Amino acid sequence: MDDTVTSGCEPAREWGIISRVIDSKESLRRYLAADLAAHELPRWRAHHRLTQRVAYFQRLLRKSEYWANARTDPLGRLIFAWYALRVKLLGERMGFTVPRNVFGPGLSIAHVGLLTVNSGTRVGERCRIHQGVTLGNGADGRCPSIGDDVFIGPNAVVLGVTVGDRAEIRAGAVVIRDVPAGAHVAGVPAKVIANP
Repeated sequence: MDDTVTSGCEPAREWGIISRVIDSKESLRRYLAADLAAHELPRWRAHHRLTQRVAYFQRLLRKSEYWANARTDPLGRLIFAWYALRVKLLGERMGFTVPRNVFGPGLSIAHVGLLTVNSGTRVGERCRIHQGVTLGNGADGRCPSIGDDVFIGPNAVVLGVTVGDRAEIRAGAVVIRDVPAGAHVAGVPAKVIANP
């Protein structure tokens, strides 16, 4: 399985997060701990595979990222293929199309349901995403770059823009213009409704 996916678009803006990937066991542990904290789980338990399906999907995704980035030996490639297949099958069951190396640590996918993310998208730390969200390339071919601590509400569409830190994208918003840090946007097309 090829772990390099071309998205056909350039990131909207260079954030520090673009070069951050899981490339060691230490960074894998950090990402897994941050994801558990985002789901308000103190630690991983075996029964969470059944009771916390979204957190389990994220756990498989993070392990797939580790094996794709850190291990290039034949055994590592075989284990990566196993994790990639598990992520793909569980993602299809849950309605998720989430490529590797897009989200920073602390990702919180709120619910099972459609979630589509372009592989060129870059998302910062502690992002909360609800069902029905699409993060895709815009008309100019750019992919979204989303900062830290961003909330993306249900059925929001973010197309090829830069979203600043601590921004909130309300339910059903279609974002086609850059969003400043701390702003709240809503509507079709999205407009700033609150600024800090």
